[in-house]
Amino acid sequence: QVQLVESGGGLVQPGGSLRLSCAASGSAFSIYTMGWYRQAPGNQRELVAMITSSGSTNYADSVKGRFTISRDNAKNTLYLQMNSLKPEDTAVYYCRAGFQYWGQGTLVTVSE
Repeated sequence: QVQLVESGGGLVQPGGSLRLSCAASGSAFSIYTMGWYRQAPGNQRELVAMITSSGSTNYADSVKGRFTISRDNAKNTLYLQMNSLKPEDTAVYYCRAGFQYWGQGTLVTVSE
């Protein structure tokens, strides 16, 4: 069983930055492929970025060059550094461990 708690969301102006964190319970964090997903109102949940247990990463085309996913296995924490934010990045951001574990989400709003 893994419990995930996201934090770091908020209101930011276009062009600004935010860093999301996802704290995981349990001792098996390091073996999971971890991912960040987002869901905007009226849209389906979509993959933003993922990182494997070995550190390989993959990004949605819409965030490449602006977002960076990373993990600290010693702290059982997943991160998402988001730079050059756009209004279309506004969504609830969720972290995921493996296929079955989800956090409760954190809201990111990019607006003037």
